[in-house]
Amino acid sequence: MRPEIYEHFHPDEREFVDKAWEWVQNAGQYHETKLTDFLDPRQRFILESLVNRHPDVHAVYDGGHSEAERVRAIIAPDYRDLSDEDFEMKVLAITSGDQKFLSLEHGDYMGSVLGLGIKRSKIGDIHVLEDGCHVVVAEDIGNYLHLNLSQVHRVHVMTELLPIQELRVKEVQLETMELTAASLRLDGIASDVHRISRTKIVVPIKAGRCRVNWKVTEDPSTMLKEGDMVSIQGFGRFKVLETGGLTKKGRYRIKVGKFA
Repeated sequence: MRPEIYEHFHPDEREFVDKAWEWVQNAGQYHETKLTDFLDPRQRFILESLVNRHPDVHAVYDGGHSEAERVRAIIAPDYRDLSDEDFEMKVLAITSGDQKFLSLEHGDYMGSVLGLGIKRSKIGDIHVLEDGCHVVVAEDIGNYLHLNLSQVHRVHVMTELLPIQELRVKEVQLETMELTAASLRLDGIASDVHRISRTKIVVPIKAGRCRVNWKVTEDPSTMLKEGDMVSIQGFGRFKVLETGGLTKKGRYRIKVGKFA
């Protein structure tokens, strides 16, 4: 890997950058085709930027539906037609007759799946529905999950493995909040959104537990802009929806959407 490529990425991302560049080079030089595990949006961005650096390679992405956050990629020599490729994904449908089941959340499902020894990279988006949950999974672990997932957060569940075409998608629910802030600094907006002091919100940011647009951000003074997605481990996620004008006192009007 050329040193100048590393300059564009956080040091924590180097391992993935090396791996992705190897996929790209293998496609360009050795005519190999690679189906990746699920990538988060930041990893997809890194891979796309590396693919664009190679004139003889292209890639396609799919996560089960057009708005998927986590996707698999197929990387191949540019002469190969990828329009009918199989991304090898299944839907793990989870249901239960227990009334407590209806109060289970995204984290409950993810925790139970990962608790079976499954890597996060084998799991795509998790859609919590009114009557159950649809989890996009890599085909090679589908049967294992179907046979072994019997509880989610102490609630007994049943599972079924479905073709990816039967995926039911949960519309993203955002709790909108309107704030005013002295600046668009990350720590200031995040403390208002999560209703805790700026001193407390700075701790996870400096500890590397914050991502802005899926990139690790350790500087509390980072300036946010419209469209930015902020995730702080232990606090959840929010998106900057609008940065309006100034109030009479010179404060910014900001509209954010907090993920339910």
